Amino acid sequence: MLSKRILTFKAKSHLKKNMIPRGSMSYNMVSNVGIVFTIDTREKHEIIKSFVKSLEEDGKKVDVLAYLPHKKENHEFLFDFFTEKDISFWGKFNSEFVTKFTNKSFDYLFYIDEQSNLLIQNVLAMSKAKCRVAKFDESNEMFCEMMVQVPGKGQLKKLVEEMYRYTKILS
Repeated sequence: MLSKRILTFKAKSHLKKNMIPRGSMSYNMVSNVGIVFTIDTREKHEIIKSFVKSLEEDGKKVDVLAYLPHKKENHEFLFDFFTEKDISFWGKFNSEFVTKFTNKSFDYLFYIDEQSNLLIQNVLAMSKAKCRVAKFDESNEMFCEMMVQVPGKGQLKKLVEEMYRYTKILS
């Protein structure tokens, strides 16, 4: 497992270097959306697929990147993914999928995890997305322009619904 200290340092370094202008925009003007998440359960996978479908029905182009933790099953090879093997000892990503994803200028980038993940926070820090949206968590503050709070654990479906609802309100 990579050192938490190294990953935290790399994330802060990416944030300092990444001078992309950030801020929310009207949902009606949004054309490119990214979703990043940690592969966990089949239920979570279905929630993500449903969210992608809703966004595509709204006319948005959607790209998805997933982190596949050690000893977890990739339920479908529907989404591009990366593993810890795609990261050097010094926290540098060696994944073509991560490079391609972080270089895209998403209007919105949704981070859909109930618990923050340093690897994905590094992806958020490197991202050229205009507005990064995640669950409210103090550790996500420096990586996101918008955070959504849902009470309790096990509320992933509600989290996604609230992210979708709040971004659509910005019309």
